[in-house]
This record gives sequence, structure tokens and C-alpha cells, in this order.
Amino acid sequence: MSDAQFPSGQWFGFYTYSGHSRRYLMDLVLEFKNGRMTGHGSDGIGPFIISGIYHADNGECSWAKQYVGRHAVDYKGYRETKGIWGTWSITHSKGGFHIWPLGEGGCLARTEAEQTEPAKQAQPAIHQTVRRS
Repeated sequence: MSDAQFPSGQWFGFYTYSGHSRRYLMDLVLEFKNGRMTGHGSDGIGPFIISGIYHADNGECSWAKQYVGRHAVDYKGYRETKGIWGTWSITHSKGGFHIWPLGEGGCLARTEAEQTEPAKQAQPAIHQTVRRS
């Protein structure tokens, strides 16, 4: 693996809750430099800031997704040929995620086709899950 596998720029993806197949979309702008990962983005919950680390030698990465004025979510993942896959956790909730650079858009069409409802409609359910935590 190399730093080239962690391109800075626009990324796209989704997260899921454990035990559920529904995908919640997210957009990110990430910068990877000297083992540090920073950025920002938004999803159905709201805007967030990213701060973490990555290891170009083995593909491992971890970061905090801090919602502006709200809670933080911990992410741990691994970079492979189709993006970064992994898990997220917050208090008593957890799930999985997959993100990829926008240039690797082959996954984009598949994600859009598999999406059962618009992400905005998911917002109340996400807020209820987070508040119970």
C-alpha cells in the first residue's frame, strides 16, 4: 500500500447500523498527509469534522467524526481496492461503513441503485437512535 491509495479530495459513502441493511449516505472532503487524516462532510444528521490517522504501509486508519455542536463517532477501517471499509461506534450503538474517493465512482451507481429511501427521510430515525445512546 502507498500514500497514493489515500487520495485527498472528495469521498462518498454510507454507513449502516448493526443488524440493519439500510444505508445512510455521507459526503466527505478528506486530506491525507504524513499519516494524518483531516476533513469535513455531511450526512443526514448534519455537518461534521474529521480528524484521525492512517497508515499507508498496511492500510489501517481511524478517525473521529465530530458533528458540529453535537456528539462524536469513532471510526476504524482498512483501505483496500474498493475504498475504506470498517466499523463505527458511539456509546451503545455501532455499525459498519464504506467510503471511497469520488473518482472510484463504480460503487456510486451501485449504492444509488441499492438505496431504498432518500437519506433525508432517514434523519428522524437516526436522531432517535443517537438520543437513546
